[in-house]
Amino acid sequence: MAQASHHSDQGSLEERAAERFDNLTERAKDQLKNVADRASSAAGRAAEQGREAGERVQEVAGNFKGAVDKSVKNQPMATLALAAIAGFVLGAMWKR
Repeated sequence: MAQASHHSDQGSLEERAAERFDNLTERAKDQLKNVADRASSAAGRAAEQGREAGERVQEVAGNFKGAVDKSVKNQPMATLALAAIAGFVLGAMWKR
């Protein structure tokens, strides 16, 4: 009879261990899902911010192009001088 009691205790321990393992497995799955959801949300926000930044850059480029076109039309020599100065500065920075 001692063997039967020992065998019963062994089965109970195994069941409790299996339950704990299942519980830990479920908690780990929940944590991984939570991390994946947060990462997905962060990626979505980053993509949206990138799109907004791209739109702003396009707007600034359009404004800059308009200003350059107007400057070339109204003051071609001054525009040429500014372009030459900008080229010289960029060239000096490039050599460093």
